[in-house]
Amino acid sequence: MIEIPSDLHKDLVPLAFLLGHWTGAGVHDFPGSEKCNFGQEVAFTHDGRDFLEYRSHTWVLDSEGNKVRPLESEHGFWRIDSDRKVEVTMTRDDGVIEIWYGELADKKPQIDLVTDAVARTAGSRPYSGGKRLYGYVKSDLMWVGEKQTPEVSLRPYMSAHLKKAVTPEEVERWAKALPDDMPDDGIAFFK
Repeated sequence: MIEIPSDLHKDLVPLAFLLGHWTGAGVHDFPGSEKCNFGQEVAFTHDGRDFLEYRSHTWVLDSEGNKVRPLESEHGFWRIDSDRKVEVTMTRDDGVIEIWYGELADKKPQIDLVTDAVARTAGSRPYSGGKRLYGYVKSDLMWVGEKQTPEVSLRPYMSAHLKKAVTPEEVERWAKALPDDMPDDGIAFFK
């Protein structure tokens, strides 16, 4: 179920499916980098202004699913206009700053993005652009990323399947919304 917060800026309603904290796992595979499974935490939040704040942290997983070390971190801001055009500004921990443009699909919660501009620090790895696809599928958030470098043509390099996580603030909000006459044993609630 997609919840639209009452204080969400009206322009962001089409992006409401992204809101929340998401966790899951995926696969990383790109020439010149370690092929691995990774864990991911993503947060899409808002503060009433006309953008969503985005944070993503990934880490390498061992064969038993344990965290081994950080993989990538990103921080950005997502906007959408009245024509369903999406723009994203993003900073990565490896010294790359990107501007992405794309579009929200018609009648489904799916966003296709393509890099429009890439800036790199002197110490960052070669990178010349990418594509991403985000989709809300059966209450889960799924995404696939493609990238290219001067040496490697555009190709998939990361994808993940994320599930909505419940934050302590959400539990507190839900608890406050419970009726005062809830049964003590919880069983009577189901009768």
